[in-house]
Amino acid sequence: MRQSWISSFQVAAVYVGTVVGAGFATGREIVEFFTKYGVFGLAGILLAGFLFISIGTKMLILSKRIKARSYQDLMTFLFGGKIGGFVNVFMLVVLLGLTSIMLSGAGAVFKEQLNLPIKLGVIITILLTIAVMIFGVKGLFSVNIIVVPMLILFCTILGVQSFSLEPLSKLPEETTGSFRWVISAFSYAAFNLTMASAVLVPLASEINDEKVLRRGGMIGGILLTIILISSHFALSTLSNIMQYDIPMAQVMKTTILSLYFIYIAVIYGEIFTSVIGNLYGLEKQITSFMKIPRMVIICAILCIAAFISKIGYSSLISSLYPIFGYICLGMLALLIIKKVPRK
Repeated sequence: MRQSWISSFQVAAVYVGTVVGAGFATGREIVEFFTKYGVFGLAGILLAGFLFISIGTKMLILSKRIKARSYQDLMTFLFGGKIGGFVNVFMLVVLLGLTSIMLSGAGAVFKEQLNLPIKLGVIITILLTIAVMIFGVKGLFSVNIIVVPMLILFCTILGVQSFSLEPLSKLPEETTGSFRWVISAFSYAAFNLTMASAVLVPLASEINDEKVLRRGGMIGGILLTIILISSHFALSTLSNIMQYDIPMAQVMKTTILSLYFIYIAVIYGEIFTSVIGNLYGLEKQITSFMKIPRMVIICAILCIAAFISKIGYSSLISSLYPIFGYICLGMLALLIIKKVPRK
């Protein structure tokens, strides 16, 4: 029984670690999707949290029931053979792009926060990634089980320190009375659940007990909601919030300066877990139709991603995210509609 709960928390940690990437940990993503809507942003977080808990758990159980080995199998089940094939190719490209974004984000942390060369950040991240990937899913568990609790702790501390409803009531005029926050919440959940499928689908196939998956999905969704709410309250204290590339670091600097560099390490850790998560999903997908040693595939992906990362963090996000959003909303709708097959 005890081992079962430990496994559930490990699944939850991987779930949270996969969703929480460069944009989430830095606060940039939370600002764009929620905080700029003030009080309505808080409502959006609760809606997104409900989707993370319910649909995230359903995705794990569904993947287990249909015996999906990679997100390709899940997409084929949801969209059908022809459309599913197109979605799978598109996801392969976007996962590669997101791995590049995370590498670029790691370089940005080194440059903006530590005044070190971007290339150094990218190279160190690649070397650490290869070291972790040698251990496969155990390496994925190990990194997330350390970094995720630290992120939750820091976000909760900042949220409690910054708690006040007054900043949330100061809504921008263009968002007052608007329902954009609803679309934003659905888009956020859809995008992150789609990206998480690259890791969660093959992970579900390796867990024998459905109770572990169900508990893991629910715990992971709840933790994501807590982190979002805490970060939202903390970020709402910043004036001119849109001008910061890493607003959470700015909040930490103005709130608890003594923990600033530790939090920078946590931000980097979350970027790192996202690199590992995306790479894990890509490697599983490619090895399903190409008989090439997994470490050869991993090194090749990292080389390509490192080259693409030179385009720049902001440019990559602005070009990839909007296009991929439509596909993600389609997947979310199908996950809600489709019934989980009986055992």
